[in-house]
Order: sequence, then structure tokens, then C-alpha cells
Amino acid sequence: MDFILLGFVFYPFFSFIFSWVSFFILGEWEILWLMVHFYVIIVIVGSISLWEIVIFNEIKVITLSTWIKSGLFVVNWGFIFDTLSVSMLLMVAIVSGSVHYYSLGYMCLDPSLIRFISYLSLFTFFMFILVTGDNFIQLFLGWEGIGACSYLLISFWNTRVQANKSALKALIVNRIGDFGFICGLVLIFYFFRSIDFFVVFSLAPFLKDATFFFLGFEFFCLDVICCFLFLGCVGKSAQLGLHTWLPSAMEGPTPVSALIHAATLVTAGIFLIIRCSVLFEFAPLVLFVILIIGGLTAFFSATVAVTQDDIKRVIAFSTCSQLGYMIFICGLSGYSVSLFHLINHAFFKALLFLAAGSVIHSMSGDQDMRKFGSLIKFIPYTYSMMLLGFLALSGFPFLSGFYSKDLILELAFSKYNVLGVFSYWLGSISAGLTAFYSFRVVYYTFVGKNISFRYYSQQLHELPENMGLSLFFLSFGSLFSGFFLKDMFVGVGSPFWGNAIYISDNFFLGLDLDFIPLIFKNVPLIFSLSGIVLGLLLNTLFDIWKSFNSRLGNTYCGWSIVWNDKVCKPQASVIVYRFLNYEWYFDYVYNYYIGYTILELSYSSFYKLLDKTFFELWGSKGFILIFYTLSKKLSNQSLGYIYHSGSLLLIGLLMLVFVFLSL
Repeated sequence: MDFILLGFVFYPFFSFIFSWVSFFILGEWEILWLMVHFYVIIVIVGSISLWEIVIFNEIKVITLSTWIKSGLFVVNWGFIFDTLSVSMLLMVAIVSGSVHYYSLGYMCLDPSLIRFISYLSLFTFFMFILVTGDNFIQLFLGWEGIGACSYLLISFWNTRVQANKSALKALIVNRIGDFGFICGLVLIFYFFRSIDFFVVFSLAPFLKDATFFFLGFEFFCLDVICCFLFLGCVGKSAQLGLHTWLPSAMEGPTPVSALIHAATLVTAGIFLIIRCSVLFEFAPLVLFVILIIGGLTAFFSATVAVTQDDIKRVIAFSTCSQLGYMIFICGLSGYSVSLFHLINHAFFKALLFLAAGSVIHSMSGDQDMRKFGSLIKFIPYTYSMMLLGFLALSGFPFLSGFYSKDLILELAFSKYNVLGVFSYWLGSISAGLTAFYSFRVVYYTFVGKNISFRYYSQQLHELPENMGLSLFFLSFGSLFSGFFLKDMFVGVGSPFWGNAIYISDNFFLGLDLDFIPLIFKNVPLIFSLSGIVLGLLLNTLFDIWKSFNSRLGNTYCGWSIVWNDKVCKPQASVIVYRFLNYEWYFDYVYNYYIGYTILELSYSSFYKLLDKTFFELWGSKGFILIFYTLSKKLSNQSLGYIYHSGSLLLIGLLMLVFVFLSL
């Protein structure tokens, strides 16, 4: 049993090594066939073994050896298999296996396909390490590993300047969150004298009132620790403020977006909060911050996605919005509900990205959905898969997203306090906006008028069988995961989580849901259905209006209308549209007011004043000039006479004797 579990965790790493070692021995497609199909086999075998842990509700801890030992600081190579890590493992394995299989068709013409598949395997390995580690250092190893693999995968097409810039942006923004995570780890070891999960979580109740002084101010130690840990989550899970890297990361190949930026990497921050639920439950101030940041992220991302025209950027902002839901319910102590939505979201979001990849593949790489239109005639299977994914994302009844999203909003309202009602209405409005932009994509891509070049229309084709099979497996999760997992994950009195998740006595899951007025239970559903109708209706009317104006000789020019050779002035609605389309000017503020200011300060102060002036003129160049001048003067004093050389030798000997006598 232990051997099978460890083989399940380490197989992606062996696959990564195998791809590079056997590259010169076997052919390219032989390697790919072995890697992908053995990966599917190991997922099936490992899933059966992991399912036993779920059935018997046991915790299995495997310790291989000691990694680091220095006084009290002891780190082991340890793996914990409980219901929390098993749930994440199964989700990551299923999504990763589908993406591996999909990539064989999507990237078949790429000359570096083996390198791409090996990067996917390495990323999967580090994700397994993250969710199974039994200490914070091993979790941090997986945390940094998926960050490095994310950089490699986003910049996979490294001849594209924008891909390299996006990869650097993701790396730099995530470093801010990683710095907070490191500070949290240092404080955990300082106060707990251990970084092992079992030790830290056992001692947490005894330190809930512990304080320390810093710069004359008194702080609660758990508040500060959780604040730094949450900063790491903000960076990795793309919450408001550090969200800018996620939409830019869409420059990578579409399978990368499906695996990393929809189902796995961005959920690492959510997993960290859930794993450290014991610490966060004793830090109510941090839970308040989590609630506010999560609710604002859900609303912000939904408003921005309404105005985007790149099909992958729309789905990327929907990911930010759904991550906001997961975060703010954690702020209300609903950790199991957050993980329930995380699992459901992974299936339908990966399905959406892979279906979008099929559309992009058919349209010869074009991602502007305004140029698509009428694709339902050419790629009906992709249309059905994408429609299913968007219905699940919108919370359509009896699909996976309906069970988890509505439960999150109902639990928020059942708190009957200002914060709960605030997050409930913010989440409900976001749900309506989500449905609106989802069916805006459906309309522009599959229903509206096709305005692309005739050459692109002639190249339209349905996706190959291996790509279609991956979408088929993910569609099952989008359809049934919410129904089958609800009672087990979040059912009242369910013992599924055991000690894997700690919930304080202030949170009683589901006990107040039956007493919520029916109208407030149906508000999210009403908003979602209204968003679906408006998404189809308004875009249809907008297309008719553009067609009518074009017949009159008027043209639509982005921000204004040219009407009988007169340009209409931008109205207030246009200004709002521009504000949303530019993502609330976050990138503009970061680049022009922070990035350029730091760059100018670094150039004028550090580069010109310190580096070029002090360190060069008074450093290397200064020393060279001093020794050159001194040696020149000494050489001028030497006349070549023997008595001059003898006198200098005598002076030197006398100086040495004086030095030795003084010692």
C-alpha cells in the first residue's frame, strides 16, 4: 500500500526524467505514448488505493528519511494521506491526465512537444508534493516548484516577446506573495519551535492569546502569522491586488491554462488556508480581511470579464472570480464548502479552457471571439462541451457549479450579520455578471455573425478523437461532481473530513440554511438566469444595431460611433466601459506609478550615483588608478644605480625588523 501511494506521487517525476534520458534511444512518439498512457494507468491504480483511505476515513503518514537536521530544526521527507490531501490528489490527477492526453493532439505539430509534456509532468509532481507534505518546508518546496514550472510553461513559446514578458510578470508578482509565505514560516518556527503540521496544529490553541512586541506595538502572534500566510495565498491564488499575473499568463499554450491557471496552481493558496484552518480559526481579524478581499475579488473579476474580447482572458477572469468565492467563504469558516467548490470548479474550468483551445485551434490561432460566430455548424461537439462548461460556471440548476456556488451564498446570508449580507449580495451580483459574460462568449463564438477571413472559415474542423476524449471525461465531472460529492463533503453530520479540517464551534454548517427565506435562496438563481437571458438578448440586439448603422453608412469605432461623418462624443457609459476594459487601471497604476518610479529611482540613485560613481570611481577604477600612479612614481625614483637599490633594500629590512620588534 505504501509503495503504491509513493509510486503515485513520484511517477510524474520519473516520467520527467524518463523523457529526457530516453530521448536519444526511443522515438518521439514512442516516448510520448509511454509517458501519457502509463500516466493514465498510474492514475487509475493510485485512485483505487486512495479511495480506500476515503472509505475507511483513515490518515496514513509515510516518513522516508530526514531531510534537514540542525538543532531543533528538523525536516523529514514525510507524506500525509488524509481526506483533504486525497481529494486534492484525485482532482489534480484527473485534470492532469486529461490535459496530458489533450496535449498530444493540440501540440502535435510543435517541435518541442516532449519538452512540453515533461514540463507538465514536473509541474504535476510538485503539485503532488505540495498537497501531501506533512510539514511547511515540504509544502513550500512544492509551492516554489509549481511557480518555477509555471514560468517555464508560460514562456514555452519563448520566441514570442509577450510570452516572455508574461512569464516574468507571473514570477515577479508571485515573489511578493512568496516573501509573505517565508515570513510566516520563520514566525511559525520562532513561536512553535517546529514546522511539522501535527506539532504546530496541536499547539495552536495554547498560543491563541500569545502576543509579542515589535517597534513598540503589541501584536497577536497568530494574527501576524496568518496575515503573512494569507499574503502568500493572495499572490498564488490571484486575489485583488496581486491578480494581474493571471490574465497575462494566458500567453502560454491553452493546455497550460487548463492545468495551471484553472485547476491546480491557483488553488494552492486555497489549499494552504484550508490546511492551516486551525491557525486561521484563532485569528478572527485575518478572517475578516479574507472575507473582504475574497468578495471584492469575485466582484472585480466579474465586472472586468464582461468587457473582454479575448476568449481566454474572459475565462481567466472568471477563474479569478471563482477563486474569490472560495476565499471569502473561508473567511466565514466554511473550509469544506470552499474545497467543495474548488473540486467542482476544477472540472468545468478545465473543460472550458480545453474547449476554448479547440475553438482557437480551429480558427488558426485567433483568440478574438468577435471574429468567430456561427461555429456551431462546424464544431458542434466543441459547442456542446463549452455550453456545458458555461452552464456549470453560471450555476445552472443541477450542474456542479449550482450546488457549490449557491451553498456558498446561502451560508454567507445565514450568518445574519453585516459581513455575511455584504458578501451575499456581492456574490449574487457577481453570479449574474458571470452568467452574462459566459453567454456573451457563447453568442459571439457559436451564434453570431462570422466576420473572419474566408481562409479561416475553410480551415474549420472538429477536434481529433484524443482531444475530444479528454473533454468527455471532464464533462462527467462538470455534470455529476456536485451531486455525488455534496452529501459527503458538506452534508450535515458528515464525518468525511475528520481531523483534516478544523472548524470552530461558531460555525455550524447547514443548521440555519432551512430557515433562510425562500426569496433569498432563489436570488442567486434569479440573477444567474437573468444574466443568461441578457447575455443572449443584449448581444443579439447589439449586432442588429451595428448592422442597421452600417447600412446607413455609420461605423462602429470602438469608443464612438461615426454617424453621417460626425463622431459622437464618448458618453458616461463609454467611460465606464473603458474603466472596466482596462481592468480598473491596476496595470496602469502598477506600471507608471510604481514600476517606472522604482526604475527611475534605481537608475538615478543606485546605478548612476552608487554603481557608476562610488563603486567604480572609488572602487575598482580608483584602486587601479592609485596603484598605477604610485608604481609610476616609484619607477621614476629608480635610477638604476646599485647604491640606490642597496639603500632601498636596507630601508625595507629595517622596516621589517621594526615590525617584528613591535610585535
